[in-house]
Amino acid sequence: MLIRNADWAVLWDAAAGRHAYARGVDLRIENGAVAAIRPHDPQTEGEGIDASGMALLPGLVNVHTHPTTEPSFRGVREDHGVPEQQMTGLFERSQSMRLDAAGREAAMRLAYAELMGAGVTSVVDLSAPFEGWMDVMRQSGLRVWVGPGYASARWGMSAPQSVEWLWDAEGGRRGFAAAQAIMDAAERDNSGRLSGIVFPAQIDTCEEGLLRDSVALAEATGRPFTTHIAQAVVEVREMIRRHGMTPIQWAGELGLLTPRSILGHAIFTDDHPSIGWHGSRDVALMAERGVAVAHCPSPFARYGEHLCDLGRYSRAGVRMAMGTDVAPHNLIEEMRLAILLARNAARDLVAADTASVFHAATVGGADALGRADLGRLAVGAKADCVLLDLSHPMMQPVRDPLRSLVFHAADRAVRHVLVGGEHVLRDGKPVGLDVREAAGILAQSQAKMLRDAGQFDYRGRSGDEIAPLSLGMI
Repeated sequence: MLIRNADWAVLWDAAAGRHAYARGVDLRIENGAVAAIRPHDPQTEGEGIDASGMALLPGLVNVHTHPTTEPSFRGVREDHGVPEQQMTGLFERSQSMRLDAAGREAAMRLAYAELMGAGVTSVVDLSAPFEGWMDVMRQSGLRVWVGPGYASARWGMSAPQSVEWLWDAEGGRRGFAAAQAIMDAAERDNSGRLSGIVFPAQIDTCEEGLLRDSVALAEATGRPFTTHIAQAVVEVREMIRRHGMTPIQWAGELGLLTPRSILGHAIFTDDHPSIGWHGSRDVALMAERGVAVAHCPSPFARYGEHLCDLGRYSRAGVRMAMGTDVAPHNLIEEMRLAILLARNAARDLVAADTASVFHAATVGGADALGRADLGRLAVGAKADCVLLDLSHPMMQPVRDPLRSLVFHAADRAVRHVLVGGEHVLRDGKPVGLDVREAAGILAQSQAKMLRDAGQFDYRGRSGDEIAPLSLGMI
C-alpha cells in the first residue's frame, strides 16, 4: 500500500531524537509497517491513497482513558465539585453515580469514535471489566492496552468534608486474579492489537501487598504498570497521614517507580502550591526512577488546578505522555490545554510548545508503553498514521500544520486514520465501529444513573441535586 504525495509529513528524525517536517512524501506500507519513505515519485500516480492536499502524521498515543464511564458524565461533571475537598468532585461522584452495563458499552463505543476521530491509534483503556469489553476494542481496530482495574477499597462519604476508605482486601485479591486472566486473554487475541497493562486503580485504595505484587507481575510479564497517584489533595493528605510521606515517595519505597511505570496524573507533588509539604523531592524522584507521567489537563483545570508545570517536569528529566481522563476524548484539545496551562503556571512562553506536547502525545506515550515502533513515522515503525485535510478553513493558511491543528482545527481536520496500514477512520467516520444506537442507549443509562444516585449518596440526593443544570427551568 502507498500513501502518495503527502503535501506535508511529520517524520521521525532518529539522529536528532525528534519529529521533523518534510514536503511531498510517498510512504510505502508492507505487512502493516512502514517499508519506505521517499520524495514523491510522479510515476506512482494512481497507486494507493492520494494524500495531496493533506498532512501525514504519526498516530497519537493516549496512555490514560476511562472510556466506559466518562461519556456518561457529559453535562454532569463540568461544573461539579466539592469545596470542602479542594473543589474536586471525584469522590462524591464515585460514591453516588453508577452506570449500568448497557450504558458502559454505549459510552465506550462513543468514546472510541471520539478517540480515533481526534487521531488516536493507540489507547490505554482503564476500566472495570464487563462482558463485551474486548469485543468493542476489536471492532474499533485500534491498538488497545487492556487495563482491568482492581482495588482493595472503595471511597465513601459521610459528610462533604470527609472521605472514607471502605476496605475489602479479599475483593482486591479477587480483582487482581481476574485482571490477570483478562490480560492473558487480550494478548492471545487474534487481532494482534490487544495488550495488557497492570492497573491497581489508585495508590490510596490498594493495600501494600497488592501493590507490590502488581508491580512484580508487570516486571515478570514485561507489561507496563499504571495507577492513579497524586491526583487529589484529599489523597495526598491521607497518604501523609498513613505513612508520613507523600504518595510519590511511598510509591518509591514500595518499588512502584520503575521505567515501565506510567503515573496517572502525578499533579499534587510535595511542592505543589495546594500541598505545601516540606521539601521538594517528588519531581526529582520521578525523574531518577525513570517513570512516565500521564498528563491529562482537562479534569483538573475544570476545578481550578493544574500540573506545575509540564516544562518543569520535562527539564527535570521526567518522561511525559498524554491522556484524556474525561470526555471529550480529544487528545488534540488536551495538547492545546497542556501548553496554555504550562505557560500560565510558569508565566513563561517557553514552558511548553507545540513540538514538546506533540512529542509527549506520540513518542512519549509509545516509549512509556515500551513500544519504540509506535508514535513515529520511520522505516520499520508500525504504519499507524493520520491524514489531515489541509483545505479545512481552520488549517488555512498552511504555514505550520501542527500549530494549526493544535491551536485551531483539532479533530475537525482529521480525515483518515490508519492502524497497521488499515483504515479505522475513513472520511471522518469509523470503519468497523457501530455507534448508531450508542447515544440513545447512553442517554437512557445516564438518566437512570442520575435517578438512582440517591440510593448510594450519603445524603440521599439524586444526581440532579448533586449536579444541577447550568440554568434554571422556566
